[in-house]
Amino acid sequence: MTFWFITGSQAMYGEETLRQVDADSRAIAAGLKLPFPVVYKLTAKSNAEIVQIIREANYDDDCAGIITFCHTFSPSKMWINGLNLLQKPWLHFHTQFNETIPNDEIDMDYMNLHQSAHGDREHGFIGARMRQPRAIVAGFWKDPAVQAQIADWQRAAVGVQFSRNLKIVRFGDNMREVAVTEGDKVEAQMQLGWQVNTWAVGDLVKEMNTVTDAEIDALMQEYAALYTYDEADADTIRYQAREEIAIERILKREGAMAFSNTFEDLWGMEQLPGLASQHLMHKGYGFGAEGDWKTAGMTAVIKAMYPDGAASFMEDYTYDYSRELILGSHMLEVCPSIAAEKPRIEVHPLGIGHKAPPARVVFEGKAGAAKAVSLIDAGGRLRLIVQDVTCEKPFQNMPNLPVARTMWRPEPSFREGLECWLRAGGAHHTVLSYDISDDTIRDWARIMKIELVCINAQTKPEVLERDLMLGDLIWHR
Repeated sequence: MTFWFITGSQAMYGEETLRQVDADSRAIAAGLKLPFPVVYKLTAKSNAEIVQIIREANYDDDCAGIITFCHTFSPSKMWINGLNLLQKPWLHFHTQFNETIPNDEIDMDYMNLHQSAHGDREHGFIGARMRQPRAIVAGFWKDPAVQAQIADWQRAAVGVQFSRNLKIVRFGDNMREVAVTEGDKVEAQMQLGWQVNTWAVGDLVKEMNTVTDAEIDALMQEYAALYTYDEADADTIRYQAREEIAIERILKREGAMAFSNTFEDLWGMEQLPGLASQHLMHKGYGFGAEGDWKTAGMTAVIKAMYPDGAASFMEDYTYDYSRELILGSHMLEVCPSIAAEKPRIEVHPLGIGHKAPPARVVFEGKAGAAKAVSLIDAGGRLRLIVQDVTCEKPFQNMPNLPVARTMWRPEPSFREGLECWLRAGGAHHTVLSYDISDDTIRDWARIMKIELVCINAQTKPEVLERDLMLGDLIWHR
């Protein structure tokens, strides 16, 4: 994916000045060292040019967003028609070509050329007047901190592009009687672009029956490279490989990048997909247990933002009040991307689902700063809840707990963090991400036009409660 760099100016400055604007703009675009390439497109000088370039951006599947910068003054009535058409994420980059004001060189010609302090204020006004969702980054373009902020927005924009084309396959329905995994799939498609539909588990079983031994052999070699396991468990592991191959076939056939299932609907299957779901997450697919398509979708979006990052479906399981830690895990499905060391495939009985003991990857999660991300249906709207957490190496080896697990401390403190999470309606299922930044999640929520609730070290429960009430007024439809 690429990002288009569009500079604003006007014809009144003359050819010599506009040539310099063009050259400077090319240098800025080329000098941005970012996760995704930036391509300078043009210096726009008229309503017609702006409308045309934005139309092109809208219909170019490779364009993930536009970056605008007003090198000179660029009257913003010229931008109205184009911005009204804009369907891609927009970043207003408030910078200038030179870092300092030169004492001897500065004259009126210099002032006319280098006046983003003037032009970008006009540009900022029209963005505010039109109520356009946009990111704003201010600072010198060579500053690493400035480029890091643009990089955060790029990842959000890539997540938007991915989200607007995301298909989610539900194998079966939600776990019976559970509230938080329910949700308005029509609203999700309207707001996020997600196409969420159901496939019968029987269709999955039918697909499993067509998987060949050669395909399973190839996947077993992949498992052997990534994980350790006991050869005595090979038959059970091969069954998980059969499940994984069949699931991925259906996902690829449907153009889907996320899926959910539930232990209550395993018709015709011998094992609940454990290793199968974990390894598919490791490949970049989103997953949600018990039919949780919202967490499956968010897992996929965050993995698209950070293809080489550490993110997993997660569940809050139990507490250690004395050490103020949360044990996060799931009965099987935690992504190996968050593992501290090389994971091991193990086979153990599973107390639910009434099927054969499934193979699953077992490991301890790595230590470090992370975020727990929960997307809920708040009734008439979607709410994204994000809590800062600090993951720690588990203080016990828990020899009788045969699942992948991690431990974390929530912000702002253990008790207040729990209170705030419950107050906001955060689910027991989350995406645990070690990579996503405050700016990226904020930019993504802004572009998608959904409510964002952040819980961090500065959060005070009484202020959060008031903000949630205000949010009911702001976001109510």
